[in-house]
Amino acid sequence: MNAASTPTARMKNPAMVLPDAMKGIQSIYQAMYQGGVAPQILELVHLRASQINGCSACVFAGVAGAKKHGESDQRLHSVAAWREAPFFTDAERAALALTEAATRIADRTGKAVPDEVWNEATDHFTEEQLSAIILMIALTNFFNRLNTTIEEPAGTTW
Repeated sequence: MNAASTPTARMKNPAMVLPDAMKGIQSIYQAMYQGGVAPQILELVHLRASQINGCSACVFAGVAGAKKHGESDQRLHSVAAWREAPFFTDAERAALALTEAATRIADRTGKAVPDEVWNEATDHFTEEQLSAIILMIALTNFFNRLNTTIEEPAGTTW
């Protein structure tokens, strides 16, 4: 594909084809954003899971969403290397570690989310906040799988 061509998805997003699916998803998003987690953390979680899964549409949307919540280019450029970057708080690091563990569940032997990752997250977040973060991880992985299957191009808006 050359730079001048506009990529198109294989089909409409399944969550849009079946209207009741999007109603349920929107309800989960609404609940998640009421979980007491800073939107910036939820956006970092979304971006990191999307990077891991190689979902260009979600990475694009994740950067745009994070910028709307005030994220700097410096931090956004460093999400993929968050362990080495000095720009993240301990709470953000705990959320990113949880994101990686919960997204890469097939890459582990033993527990999908190791106790040390879980314990670090519980040191920084309440049960309600953890619920919001886990829902963001799950929904992001859900949309990553939809978008990569239908080859949703980056920059798509529904």
